[in-house]
Amino acid sequence: MKIPHLLLASSLAVLLAACSKEEPAPRPAPAAPPAPAVSAPVAPPVAEPVAAAPAQATEAPSAAPAALPAGSQEPRASDPALGKSVYGRNCAVCHSAGVAGSPKPGDKAEWGPRIAQGVDVLYEHAIKGFTGKKGMMPPRGGAGSLSDDEVRAAVDYLVSEAQ
Repeated sequence: MKIPHLLLASSLAVLLAACSKEEPAPRPAPAAPPAPAVSAPVAPPVAEPVAAAPAQATEAPSAAPAALPAGSQEPRASDPALGKSVYGRNCAVCHSAGVAGSPKPGDKAEWGPRIAQGVDVLYEHAIKGFTGKKGMMPPRGGAGSLSDDEVRAAVDYLVSEAQ
């Protein structure tokens, strides 16, 4: 192996090791004590009975969004604040400096061809890792503790910055 390749590989390993450091999660605020019970006045009985209204069937809204077709160009709806946070904690170390060919946020020339492949391809490369002609992406950006949804949120954030 040539010395420049060895130097590049060892530098990348050090940077990726720094990417995987996790910050402790913020502690939740202590719960407020329960409010004291207040007795409500009792209403007098009604003189005439009131007929009950017939029950109407209502449709419950769907809790889960519909899945996007494979090769979709639109990112899944994710929390933009989560994506920005995950990017800042884990991805910025490499992407802000263009380490190992990583496209910088907002660089439309670099992101355009990647986005054109479809967001599902971007998700797969970010989650499983990828090595190509222009560089490499370690699985989960080197932060193995990130969930798939966190990685997708970071991808959505980066895509939104490049559009």
